[in-house]
Amino acid sequence: MPHVKKSGRIIRPTSANAKLQSYYTVPNNFDEVRPATAAGGLVYNGDRPGHKLQSTKSRQGLTSACWTTRQEDDFGKIDTQVRRLSISGADGIADRQEENAYTTKRTRIQTAQILTGSKIKIEERISLEHLHKLKQSFLEVNKNGTLSLEQFQAVIKNSLGLRGKLNEDQVTALFMKIDSSSEGFIAWDKFCTYMQLEYEEKEDSYLREKEVVFQLPATSHPMPHRENVLRVCNMSDGTFVVVSQDGAISFWNGAMELKRTRSVMVDQNTSRQKPKWITDFILMPQYNKFILGTGDREIQFYELSTFEPYCQISGLETTPLKLAYCATGYDECLIIFGDSEGCINIIIIKGAGETLRTWKKMPKTDGIASVTLEKVAHSPLTKFLRWKVHNDWVAEVRYYDEIRMIISCSNNENTALVIGNTVGSTHVESQLREIREMTKSPDTAERKAKIAQQNYAQARRHLDNDQLVFRIHKGVKTFDFSKKKNVIVTGGMDRIVRIWNPYVPVKPTGMLRGHNAPITGLFIATDEDRIFSISQDKTVKVWDIKDQACMLTVRPKSHKIRGDIQACHYNSVVKCLAVATSTDQMAFLGLKIKVQMHADIAITHKEPVLCAKYNSSFQHIVTCSEGSVVKLWDFETGNAVFEFSQAHDDQAITCMTFDVSGRRLITGGRDGRLKVWNYNNGHCLKRLERFEGFEEVSDVVYVEMNKNRFVLSVGWDRRINMYSDSMDDFRHVQNPLPKWTDDVKNGHREDILSVAACAPSLLATSSYDGEVIVWNLVSGHIYCHLFSPPDSEYDHQQLDGDNSIRKLVFLCSRVSDKFSAQLVASGPRGCIHFWNVYNGGILHSKFQVNKKQCPLSFLVVSSDNKKLLSGDAQGFVNTYNIEGYCDGVKESDPPETLASWRAHVESITCMDLVEGSDVVITSSNDCTVRLWTTGGHYIGTLGQTETWDIYNPSTYIHPMVPYDVLVDPLSMPSHPVLNTKSSTEDVIRADSEDGDSLNGTSSTDEAEVTSMSFNSRFTFHYDDTMIANELKTKPFDNSCGKRLRHERLKVNPKDRGGQNAYQQLKCFNLDDTPPITHPIKNKDKMQDPLGFPF
Repeated sequence: MPHVKKSGRIIRPTSANAKLQSYYTVPNNFDEVRPATAAGGLVYNGDRPGHKLQSTKSRQGLTSACWTTRQEDDFGKIDTQVRRLSISGADGIADRQEENAYTTKRTRIQTAQILTGSKIKIEERISLEHLHKLKQSFLEVNKNGTLSLEQFQAVIKNSLGLRGKLNEDQVTALFMKIDSSSEGFIAWDKFCTYMQLEYEEKEDSYLREKEVVFQLPATSHPMPHRENVLRVCNMSDGTFVVVSQDGAISFWNGAMELKRTRSVMVDQNTSRQKPKWITDFILMPQYNKFILGTGDREIQFYELSTFEPYCQISGLETTPLKLAYCATGYDECLIIFGDSEGCINIIIIKGAGETLRTWKKMPKTDGIASVTLEKVAHSPLTKFLRWKVHNDWVAEVRYYDEIRMIISCSNNENTALVIGNTVGSTHVESQLREIREMTKSPDTAERKAKIAQQNYAQARRHLDNDQLVFRIHKGVKTFDFSKKKNVIVTGGMDRIVRIWNPYVPVKPTGMLRGHNAPITGLFIATDEDRIFSISQDKTVKVWDIKDQACMLTVRPKSHKIRGDIQACHYNSVVKCLAVATSTDQMAFLGLKIKVQMHADIAITHKEPVLCAKYNSSFQHIVTCSEGSVVKLWDFETGNAVFEFSQAHDDQAITCMTFDVSGRRLITGGRDGRLKVWNYNNGHCLKRLERFEGFEEVSDVVYVEMNKNRFVLSVGWDRRINMYSDSMDDFRHVQNPLPKWTDDVKNGHREDILSVAACAPSLLATSSYDGEVIVWNLVSGHIYCHLFSPPDSEYDHQQLDGDNSIRKLVFLCSRVSDKFSAQLVASGPRGCIHFWNVYNGGILHSKFQVNKKQCPLSFLVVSSDNKKLLSGDAQGFVNTYNIEGYCDGVKESDPPETLASWRAHVESITCMDLVEGSDVVITSSNDCTVRLWTTGGHYIGTLGQTETWDIYNPSTYIHPMVPYDVLVDPLSMPSHPVLNTKSSTEDVIRADSEDGDSLNGTSSTDEAEVTSMSFNSRFTFHYDDTMIANELKTKPFDNSCGKRLRHERLKVNPKDRGGQNAYQQLKCFNLDDTPPITHPIKNKDKMQDPLGFPF
């Protein structure tokens, strides 16, 4: 099995896996996610020798013209390329002074931010040196090694040199995070534990974010090739192209299915005693052709669509072993091939279309138009160059138009990898010498020119300033280059993957060890920051470019690829690695791609969000999802702060609350357990479990009573579970206290959905059957049972879900008033109920929230009990003014509606009110958590790319609304016409009556109208006059039939080339039909066809 670090299970029993998305100062700065205390082998070190500038001697003669790049290249952009492995000495520095100035300005801003502490957290600035100072300070201030808040502030400020009120607030927040139990002091061991756990979770999160997984085992299909496969490449649409030595070419689609096969050497080999072999293959997509190199020293061109031979270049000096092609401009291209003598041959074509047509008209040889290399070299539209580059066969050659250079490799150590120019530099002195000779003696100059033309195929050597030579032990078998990442990756017989700066050939910037056999394939996936390598023993490794570390190893026992590797290729379009083996099998290793849900809409979690709460102690928004993921968000900006997963294993988190100090998070899940967290570092402090049964926990509340603290939970076990929260209890797993007697005898008979507490002694619970029970929190006795009287027109159905009460809230300011409503319930039957819990329970008010009778899912009330907010199953939010409502008297009318808007397209699962900023937080099953003003103005969605300033309304998204809400039909505003319920027959009848009134006919002249009722919902009215008038109009003459109208209005599909849908249909052979069995004659019956006996 591949060696992958499993992130699904908790390694440490008291902590969950976490992910950090810290504050950033540079957009898209991926490295800021990585903690500063990560392992040294995985972190970029700017002081490495390979990262230094090239020496003056090695860069002697290197001209800037040699490395000139295009203006549209993004080489110098710091924002998109965070980590440069080194600095180029002559890469357009003069042309990028403005960008350098911009970078300097940003660096100053970042430095200022660090000094003021506006972005970087305190714990992220602590280095190893600071830790030594802090340890000494802990021991000097107090012999016991414990510090109070004031002492901790002084120690941190002195050790880190911090100043300012903002830094003081951050130190206080750090103290509160460490002192999660609110003891008022912290010890050195506790401080180190917090820091270690936080950075361990950050490192695990960083690696988990980069995790890569193959679909194992590999998908293998038999190949139509009978000879060795030379090359595997892909077209722009992701189609794989496989070529073998006998000229067989096969095409495989992205689904790893064989589309077609064709052999191009059949006609040429019919008249030959020995077959013609192919040496290499390359696509020429701009001209719909492909190029083949043959063992007869030819370069042949074929039509890609028909596989017909087009033309060929014959008479080459050596056999073309490796081919390369690149379109350099409009109607311009380069054809490059490396040979067995270590030479790089270049054919520069200007006017490629006209040149190919000219070659097509040449005399044919073996059925294909042929042009000699000499004519190509002396043609005005073509130019032939030959450079002596390597001391051994050319193993690979490629041209990169981004740097306008040729990169080639060989197995020779002294010329293992060479980056060379195409044309070469101009030698000014030799040109002046030729001009002088032509002026003095034209005959001599003409004779030298003829000799030069005759020696067109003579190999020349590059000048020192026209090439860079990389000397590598045992040479290079394969390589790849990425302009965006500015790296070259090489591999060969020494089994080491080397990462190079293309401008520094002295020493590699990284050496990746791990393969046990020579490396045969290397591919850079620029978008994923990965390197794929495969060795001769069929071991596949995936490396991270930034960390220079192995992310995944897949061995032959896992992918089950059989045979020796002949060719391999990574297709970046379909994210798949194709391997051709000697067993005539084509194997495909595809990456498991994470599906991007809601691509057009910003989402907070990948799963439905069930909880969202605001923490005023740290100004965080904590969200929990159905995938057992807890995320922390900065309330002021909306940035992600921290994340930890697998909080309740794979079970959903259904509820959560904070303790009195706001430093600990308490979550309940579908696994029936409660967990207490220091959520700032993902450390599980306690587990609260029942003795038996693990039914789902529906709601949880934290109460403080007589200086004692308790955690109360309710759920599908239909009982109230109370857990003591004492600092003296050091047990990690804690069981509930004994249950109340009234709860066991007279408690709920159905699942409990909600619980609410009110000081000093009130507790209320609601269940699925619509029952509300009010309890005495001190004694555990029942105050009263509350049942809402059903409407007279309501058809009651037992446990249909309409009676459920999903949320209860207390109006705590009215608890002492015996004649007012103290409890608000979100049901049953989609109505808000105001209850007086005294005197046996009295219903003070009941009103419908919306006309659609949609179930209410959540309620939240302001601390002064003046505002009530409700959310329903259709995503609507309503705000009511309840100041003085049901205050001593019963109310028959609903309270004043302050605002109403639609926040989500699916059911609202949780709401919270941030009163200091007048902000409403809503979460929903649509995987989003959104922020709104109390007036319904849209602020933003947690997880969106744009940040906001909660104190600056101009940064809000208002007046726009979420796109999914905008396009949903239920978001259409109410209108009298839309609210009128009328059937289609009523509309037709009204139109006919309007037409009759215009024609002068009255209702007295009409025949008696006959009505026929097919059911109780629709009634059709007709008479003879209506039928006669309809026939007179002859509507069938002015229109066409339904089928004809459909044919006229249907949209014809656009022809985008390639095979149509009919050609892509799969064909299967039909099985032979079984023979018909004759009936068995019954001797006891006569020959009656029906078989009845006489």
